[in-house]
Amino acid sequence: MNRSTPEVKPFEPFKPVHLAVYDTYADWETGHTTAYLARAGREIRTVGPTREPVTTIGGLRIQPDLALDELRPEDSSLLILTGADLWTETSAATAAGGGDLAPFARKARAFLDAGVPVAAICGATAGLAREGLLDDRAHTSAVSFYLAATGYKGGERYVDTDAVTDGNLVTAGPTEPVAFAREVFGLLGVYEGEVLDAWYRLFHDSDPAAYAVLEKAGQ
Repeated sequence: MNRSTPEVKPFEPFKPVHLAVYDTYADWETGHTTAYLARAGREIRTVGPTREPVTTIGGLRIQPDLALDELRPEDSSLLILTGADLWTETSAATAAGGGDLAPFARKARAFLDAGVPVAAICGATAGLAREGLLDDRAHTSAVSFYLAATGYKGGERYVDTDAVTDGNLVTAGPTEPVAFAREVFGLLGVYEGEVLDAWYRLFHDSDPAAYAVLEKAGQ
């Protein structure tokens, strides 16, 4: 009797996670997210307006790995849009369809249209609101009236909580970097169940009992 050999599918590595960086990028908002994605084996690549260096709020200079116009949704597993003063400083221009960071919101639309996740925190949520991406998705931000000032139509979908996931979109306010990371990890399947809960309790609540859960999971 002939026995066919089962086809062995080649290992397919995870596509990179892309972190948007631009001048006045708020350093503290995505540190937990990128650090623990990297520890879980995910490649982090930075994407700027161009390949020219940018400077964060904390004064750090970052050399982007690629420019925004080089980024394609099919080459990515997630786009992280960081908060920045520029989201607010250029609000009048972005409301009219211009502004320095409006192209990042348009790229987020391309990602979501392609079924690739997007995670936005702080001022980046205002950019998504101006782009119309929060009109029909549950979302959160710093406060509801911050987004209302953009003139968007999604006020009824605003949720007053630390972070929200709706489909392939994660949103969070500026004071919730740990909750933001939790939602990203859950969306990508990096941590799940009691391990995800323990990670959050350790870094958000300083719960020492959570460390034992993580240590056991690591073993």
